[in-house]
Amino acid sequence: MSEINKVVLAYSGGLDTSVIVKWLQETYQCQVVTFTADIGQGEEVEPARAKAQALGVTEIYIEDLREEFARDYVFPMFRANAVYEGEYLLGTSIARPLIAKRLIEIAGETGADAISHGATGKGNDQVRFELGAYALKPGIRVIAPWREWDLLSRDKLMAYCEAHNIPVEMKRGKKSPYSMDANLLHISYEGGNLEDPWWEPEEEMWRWTLAPEAAPDKPLYLELTYQQGDIVAIDGQPRTPAQVIEELNRLAGENGVGRLDIVENRYVGMKSRGCYETPAGTIMLRAHRAIESLTLDREVAHLKDQLMPRYAELVYNGYWWSPEREMMQAMIDESQSSVNGVVRVKLYKGNVTVVGRKSADSLFDEKIATFDDDAGSYDQQDAEGFIKLNALRLRIAAQKGRKLT
Repeated sequence: MSEINKVVLAYSGGLDTSVIVKWLQETYQCQVVTFTADIGQGEEVEPARAKAQALGVTEIYIEDLREEFARDYVFPMFRANAVYEGEYLLGTSIARPLIAKRLIEIAGETGADAISHGATGKGNDQVRFELGAYALKPGIRVIAPWREWDLLSRDKLMAYCEAHNIPVEMKRGKKSPYSMDANLLHISYEGGNLEDPWWEPEEEMWRWTLAPEAAPDKPLYLELTYQQGDIVAIDGQPRTPAQVIEELNRLAGENGVGRLDIVENRYVGMKSRGCYETPAGTIMLRAHRAIESLTLDREVAHLKDQLMPRYAELVYNGYWWSPEREMMQAMIDESQSSVNGVVRVKLYKGNVTVVGRKSADSLFDEKIATFDDDAGSYDQQDAEGFIKLNALRLRIAAQKGRKLT
């Protein structure tokens, strides 16, 4: 352990990571550098500075990464229409590669030998942080305290704080019984009563969205302007990527949009029940598919749909920095050159409905698609040969008496 001289820790300022600071100092006899990222979690990150200083930390990084997070991670993922297991919009998953990248960069800037994180040995985040770190710096040492120490309960953590004079902030009011993770894209809830898949969450648990039944009785219409697959304006007003997500979170939340309750398959092997609020992401997915329906070639759109589950799985499992994800991203981004235009959506009591779409790059031809006289644009008799050719194998099988089922 003496070979570790300096460690960069992903530091939230909470109980777990404050204990980790002291534990690293004591166990490895090393300097600790703390890194605290503002990725839109909705809480002040600056207080982490004073907490780190009280623990003897002298190199402290606190950074606002909201725009980088939205521009370089969330927006590229939504160009792919990524959804894990049909429902999860990957809010926690997509934040980890950015944190891993900055941990490695700060390690280089400070001459650190190792990085550390507060993820437990049961979850996906340990995999995501570490796969990202190894992809970016193969020789980095990773210290995961939850896999090494015996402080495996809150009581043991509190006893450690008392023994080592670690200040513990006792928040007033009712403490949430859930393990929560928040960023610009979503907030998640796990643990507590949610560990019973039959139990319905109480209304007080949700923080970002109104209950659909309590949402306004009048629908809200929004127009989202797309350039090369990304939203660049809301109702004609230009917005940066982070501003897009922030505004859509607010508007969607006010209309009860974005709640999700699922049981998912973690990469480490277990099933986990979690609840999520992803208001902006729910709109972004629906609207992006709408503008693509107008502007993408059929086979390009279908190929994207075939690749999407694999892409989503890579993000969920922590392979953001893998060559296969980067290859897929290059292909996806190439497909977005014509994904330009405007989508109109209606928000009403928990629902997002696409009610209009238009684009100068539209492949929709009203003259061909119309049910009225198309003035020779499409010869309907051509369909006969098309059908017979596609039926050929079915007819041969039937003539041979072969069953296809």
